Amino acid sequence: MLSLRLARGAHPLVLLRRLLVVAAAAGVGFLLLCTLGYAVAHPKATGESLVRLVWCAVPLAAVVQFALAVARTDPATRPRDGLDAIGLGPVRLSLLAAASTALSCSVGSGIALLVYLELRGDLGGTPLSGSASHLLDGNASLPWGGTLTLLGLLPALAAGTCALALRPGAGGERRARTARDTAGTAEAAQDTADAVAAPVPPVVPAPPPAPKPTYTGLPWGITIITVGLAMEAYVARGPAPAPDALLALPGSDGASPGVIGGWLLASLGLVLAGPGLTHWCGVLLAAGRPGAVRLLAGRILQDAATRIGRPLGVLCAVASASLAAAELYGAAWEADGSRPFGPLTGLGAGLVMSCVTATAITAALDSRQSRAGTTSALNRLGIPHSLLRGAAVLRTGVLLAVLTPLTWAIAELAALPMTR
Repeated sequence: MLSLRLARGAHPLVLLRRLLVVAAAAGVGFLLLCTLGYAVAHPKATGESLVRLVWCAVPLAAVVQFALAVARTDPATRPRDGLDAIGLGPVRLSLLAAASTALSCSVGSGIALLVYLELRGDLGGTPLSGSASHLLDGNASLPWGGTLTLLGLLPALAAGTCALALRPGAGGERRARTARDTAGTAEAAQDTADAVAAPVPPVVPAPPPAPKPTYTGLPWGITIITVGLAMEAYVARGPAPAPDALLALPGSDGASPGVIGGWLLASLGLVLAGPGLTHWCGVLLAAGRPGAVRLLAGRILQDAATRIGRPLGVLCAVASASLAAAELYGAAWEADGSRPFGPLTGLGAGLVMSCVTATAITAALDSRQSRAGTTSALNRLGIPHSLLRGAAVLRTGVLLAVLTPLTWAIAELAALPMTR
């Protein structure tokens, strides 16, 4: 009930994010139902049904990540002064965020079930009833136990992820900030007592500098990318595996498990290297004797690297996979005019790309919101808005200039063993 009341009074942008989560959950639920319908209609094709279910894990993970990003930036679930007195401490707020996420995903799963049944012709009453009966295997009835289990998978995973990621002390940042505030309060109280007892106020020592974040993921990410590409090249030079040892890919006969493993390692390396790459982009911007715009853009990038680096890494990994798929299937598409994959594969790919893009945009908006105090201070100092806009454009341009060639190069190297 509290989640519903908070949703009613939320900002329109917050409501839009939750509606996007509902739409993404509906897309994943529809894909899971299509997989279940195929398994029921083809009971002897167990291996192909299992492969379809495994490929559904990719959009499922993308939607869970997007739901976590939306829950993290929701202002209704952030700790505030005075909420502990009414029983809404950090633990309760994390559970509230998990409940809101589960509610949004459940609504999306319900919408997916209605649309799926309508397209199969099980409901009737609309012009679209039964229009995709052949594609969705409408001749086989769905087991309701399996249907509810698959539809409940996304809300359970999203709620559990939010509860774990938003719990108190999960990242250590809130605990460190509380410790610094407590220490500052104690020092201020001690200084006040000393000032009352002594006629001459003592010299207040400078506060210790805040620890700088370390980006150990960058060398590990570069190493994992190198290992993944080397694995692909090594496996591609070996003898061709047996047809029954191939891993099925949409629109093709399959690929070697070593090639798929190398591509997954390269994608994981991009995700790990994202925060470090973002930080060093800011360092390059602020290097030398920068002007006001370049210095501001570089400092903001360095400060926001922990917030936007990981979503940008995931976005680069998905974009690299999309470019590799275009390299693999482009020639087959143009050769005879046939389609290498069907509409459900396109739906899954579009859903993954949309979710990771929305996650990166949400992280960027959250980073901008965290700088609201600094921006207002700059405005009070008379800094023109054109300088802030120029810094934003410069940050975006530098990130595109660094990440775009890297993504393209990894995509070309990853697709090279599969095109030989």
